[in-house]
Amino acid sequence: MAENCRLCPVACGADRKNARGYCGAGDKILVAKYGLHPYEEPCISYKNGSGTVFFGGCALRCAFCQNFALSRAQTGKQLGEKELADIFYELEARGAENINLVTAAHFVPALVRTFKLYRPKIPVVWNTHSYETAAALEAIDPYIDIYLPDLKYFSPKVSARYTGREDYFRVAAPAVAFMAKRKADIRGGKMYAGCIVRHLVLPLCVNDSLELIRWFLSLHSGAYFSLMGQYTPCGDIAAFPELQRKLTPREYKKAEDFLLSSGYENIFLQALGAANERFIPDFSDRTDTLF
Repeated sequence: MAENCRLCPVACGADRKNARGYCGAGDKILVAKYGLHPYEEPCISYKNGSGTVFFGGCALRCAFCQNFALSRAQTGKQLGEKELADIFYELEARGAENINLVTAAHFVPALVRTFKLYRPKIPVVWNTHSYETAAALEAIDPYIDIYLPDLKYFSPKVSARYTGREDYFRVAAPAVAFMAKRKADIRGGKMYAGCIVRHLVLPLCVNDSLELIRWFLSLHSGAYFSLMGQYTPCGDIAAFPELQRKLTPREYKKAEDFLLSSGYENIFLQALGAANERFIPDFSDRTDTLF
């Protein structure tokens, strides 16, 4: 990673000791904020909230990202492995149900070193956009209990339009298939191990959503599928008029009906009331909490 970075599928070749990679990050861990997150899937947030750590930088960089400043590495504090381990310990002490690592794939080597310093006594969640290499996933896999991958785009045209990466599905499909193999362990309403594949339905992209659902069902994995309708106009979307509105009930219902008609049982559905800025974490210095 340090001198000729090939960690993510972009393979930008950056010398991250002296410059930032395509992801926007150097060789130091960049953490924007951390805290207890009450608005993940119920089995993830459970009673006390998910101990969520938001990392700076991203190899995918969706135009509409609700964490735009984070994905562009515009905010955050550089930390060493010991400092990150201390955050894990602190979140545990605060009663976190798990340690939830959000968009951390571009820091895999540093995370492996961190886990060798301190292995949390609660489940560890890998919360990812799924645009990551098999090598990176295999390296972090021994330290992960729960996979929480996004499955974002099926069409190369759609992914190229919103991320500049037309190969999203080609890369993400095997990554999600790998993660979906994790056997579920849910006891008393809390997930201790397993996989929840998330998909956010986008305005005017419902047919893309149906293709992704169809592909997911073809895995026959037993993983959970979370169909999200929380899209809220964010980020740098001036050039995308179709993204300057929320999802319509009709759009979400079309995807929901298709999923329900399959007979698949391991699903989470989301009320469209979740499309509200109050559910977007506050990454400012105004508060020590996420919400």
